Amino acid sequence: MTQAADSPNRINAASGLRFLTELIGWTATPWALHRIDWVVAIAALVLLIGLPAVVGTPGDRPFDPPVAIPGAAMLLLVLLEVAAAAVAPWFAWPTWAAVVATALAATSVVFEQPRWRWLLRH
Repeated sequence: MTQAADSPNRINAASGLRFLTELIGWTATPWALHRIDWVVAIAALVLLIGLPAVVGTPGDRPFDPPVAIPGAAMLLLVLLEVAAAAVAPWFAWPTWAAVVATALAATSVVFEQPRWRWLLRH
């Protein structure tokens, strides 16, 4: 299947910000959680990287996801990624880096609004 014609999830500034936000979450979350337990850190990585790789809303990406889920469920995963990117750096990185990461996550939220509205309709 090809990407839905009305899907705002295309290569643009929003997708670039989303990727940077995800990258921060993928890096900072296990970094912060390894202090609790390395198993918890690995579980967080599986949740943050593995789950969105397997599930998705049809039409949101240029390819069909292996497991289709409603847009609202995908939005919850996106919110989890953004929350991880905004919160985890405060426990893992210097303050200046946490401020930058949180600002990037907040900017991503603003730019992602068209996609989020689309997800809620599908």
